[in-house]
Amino acid sequence: MNAPLSEQRCKPCEGGVAPLSPNEAQSLMKQLNEHWQLAEDGRSIRGEWKFRNFYQAMSFVNAVAHIANTEDHHPDLEVGYGYCRMTYNTHAIGGLSQNDFICAAKVDALPRT
Repeated sequence: MNAPLSEQRCKPCEGGVAPLSPNEAQSLMKQLNEHWQLAEDGRSIRGEWKFRNFYQAMSFVNAVAHIANTEDHHPDLEVGYGYCRMTYNTHAIGGLSQNDFICAAKVDALPRT
């Protein structure tokens, strides 16, 4: 049995592999919380979080930045007063990889206040 996504590590991806199929992506989506949505084209996942204020939003973003640097896999972020929107995809392959789901699961595991 594979370890939970949040306990796995990202593998370097420089391209040359196929993105996950829609069925593979749908299967991995079941391991993420309700914040995440699979894009209609199946090439990215997107989440949105609400916070009471800017400070909490930035604290969350800083924790996400730590995950991104540790895993060497970085989301696109949109942040403002009381919200954060995040998109993961693997640019090198033009779609989703296991890395996107590993990082999303690590975001899911962050403590929330």
